[in-house]
Amino acid sequence: MATAHIAAEPGDFAPAVLMPGDPRRAQRIAESLIDDARLVTDVRGMLGFTGTVDGRPLSVMGSGMGQPSCTIYATELFSTFGVERIIRVGTAGGIAPQVAVGDVVLATGAHTDSSMNQARIPGVNFSAVADFHLARAAWEASCSGRADQEGAVHVGTIISRDHFYFTPDQQTERLAAHGVLAVEMEAAALYGVAAEFGKQALAVLTVSDHLLDHSGDMSAADRETRFAGALRLALAAAHS
Repeated sequence: MATAHIAAEPGDFAPAVLMPGDPRRAQRIAESLIDDARLVTDVRGMLGFTGTVDGRPLSVMGSGMGQPSCTIYATELFSTFGVERIIRVGTAGGIAPQVAVGDVVLATGAHTDSSMNQARIPGVNFSAVADFHLARAAWEASCSGRADQEGAVHVGTIISRDHFYFTPDQQTERLAAHGVLAVEMEAAALYGVAAEFGKQALAVLTVSDHLLDHSGDMSAADRETRFAGALRLALAAAHS
């Protein structure tokens, strides 16, 4: 049955969902990856598609920007539509010096400045972590040496921030000193929702810019199109 934010029916979504933030990117992924893609929801312009890849069911749906929006869609997909795993396919800003624009980050854990996970278990600093099985599948796929993997693949922690334009002084530098690879705005909440429902989640992120070195940042057009390597790893996790 339809929810407040997803106008679909039971069975319209596959067990595995690739989830970019931008609904236009969701449409582009569906058109390029799924031969028989059909639109299953478009409430508020948040497009969702379902079809098959190599004979296996797959869905793609946007999440919007930020942890609250991602939480809404992940909660409804897990709780109502039978989805078992969500792989976020997005962009991130590099923090660590070894991370370069065009690289891919497999986020095994997500620190956050958000309060979204704090209320889950009072008195506990909840650890937002990816599903190991999905992360391992993506990492093993990265070792296959495919030509469409244009950059290096990094495995480790990221930070999911609530603010895009505001950052406390020296926070980014201190995160880098503690081994944090990149920053984005959704993964910590997604991991929290997956834990709540006993489901699986992973973020596979293309580095589109670097917060401490802006010399090679991607253009807006690049952010829309340079995700082939990350998409391959996300698909490996989705069908693992």
